[in-house]
Amino acid sequence: MRQGRSLFKGAKALYLITDRAIAGIPLVEIVRQAVSAGVRTIQIREKELSKKELVREIISIKPLLVKYKVLLIINDYIDIALAVDAAGVHLGQDDMPIKEARKIMRNNKIIGISTHTLKQALDAQRAGADYIGFGPMFHTMTKDAGKPKGINALREIKRHIKIPVVAIGGIAIDNVSDVLNAGADAMAVASGILKGDIRDNVGKFLRAIKLTS
Repeated sequence: MRQGRSLFKGAKALYLITDRAIAGIPLVEIVRQAVSAGVRTIQIREKELSKKELVREIISIKPLLVKYKVLLIINDYIDIALAVDAAGVHLGQDDMPIKEARKIMRNNKIIGISTHTLKQALDAQRAGADYIGFGPMFHTMTKDAGKPKGINALREIKRHIKIPVVAIGGIAIDNVSDVLNAGADAMAVASGILKGDIRDNVGKFLRAIKLTS
């Protein structure tokens, strides 16, 4: 683990996952609105774009990310993460194993991985992940990741996992305090931020995080 508990401190605890289909606006506009409102961790997850298009889009937003000191994570694509000098990559259970990914990524790069069970979380920790995503916490229409795990499962994960845990799936303003009080180090949000007024939604999440911290 290279960055430990400090990885998602403060505003970085709000982890935006992009999705142009949900927002209905270009990626650059999503990022512009989100970072100006206070988002400091962004995972680029745009499945419908080709790799060439994705690289072009990310390069266009890099000045904004640098200006606001945003932690940039790329979903799935290690080659793109390296090409655009992102902070790291987020892998799924069916993607490249962490140990193999680490051979390609430099040691100062972040590797996160989605997990849905305690065994997967423990395996990720042993393999050298810098953080895990755990969920889905609640019902979500954004991604079919199975039955919601709930707050008790998050508490159980936190009893065994020492690396940062990012709660994901159905995170909304009304359950922020439950998620943080159960021990989540950060929360990954897509629809909760991207539907409606992005700036206003970000502000509500950040205020809720501050009140719970």
